[in-house]
Amino acid sequence: MRYPAVAGLFYPSNPEELLEMIESCYLHELGPKKLPSIGSYSILGLVCPHAGYIYSGPIQAHSYLALSKHADPSEEITAVILGPNHTGLGSGVSVSADIWRTPLGDMEPDKEFIDLLWRECEIIDLDETAHLQEHSIEVQLPFLKHLELLEIAKFKIVPICMMFQDYETAIEVGYFIAKVAKELNRRVVVIASSDLSHYEPQEIAVEKDRIVINDIIKMDEKRLYEDVVKYNISMCGYGPVMAMIRALKELGGERAKLLAYATSGDVTGDYSAVVGYSSIAINRLLE
Repeated sequence: MRYPAVAGLFYPSNPEELLEMIESCYLHELGPKKLPSIGSYSILGLVCPHAGYIYSGPIQAHSYLALSKHADPSEEITAVILGPNHTGLGSGVSVSADIWRTPLGDMEPDKEFIDLLWRECEIIDLDETAHLQEHSIEVQLPFLKHLELLEIAKFKIVPICMMFQDYETAIEVGYFIAKVAKELNRRVVVIASSDLSHYEPQEIAVEKDRIVINDIIKMDEKRLYEDVVKYNISMCGYGPVMAMIRALKELGGERAKLLAYATSGDVTGDYSAVVGYSSIAINRLLE
């Protein structure tokens, strides 16, 4: 069992308060202004922020609204969640096979997918240590569990924590995610957990974030890596995003769309040193 590390910090630990906060994120002026519902899109991948819900939750809600349109309550989805390693604990690329507890209930791992993934991909280790205190994956789970409680979707998870975020590592991870998904004939959504620029003045953050957002929309993972280095962009999860793009290219992802963008300054009113947040969807068919 992997117990919550940031419940009560990044989001409420009380189930009723957490449900209320998640719904408020959907209805927030920076959010999609509506609650999740079943639709007919073919969402394959998402970029989601991972700050405290009070800051990035409304932007995060755009991704999960889009995911609700992809869901079929009768069919289970394997959610492969890629997050950066902020703690420095554990292996370079670590997958967890634990059950993950949330205040809203437990999230079950897709053990068959996980076992095949770490055995086939030499760079991925089965390692729980990297996940113990890491928040980037954890903060996605209450949103997934909320969709389950609404009976919109059913999920099993594959949590992957990336300390190594070089281009070659990300490409290998993405390739094997797609390979295993095809071998097991899984219906998957690949979620890359990442904030964008960190603690830059608003004008600079928006300018830098526009560069990486454009690279993601073009599904150009090599250019994304080059631009992060060239422009010194403090995007914390560029490796997970590159891996997600590579996986979706293998799985038939065709187009990407920016769903929402804001900064912490848009929430706090302090634009002197902001963090950028985006929600981006990659799918086969867009409006």
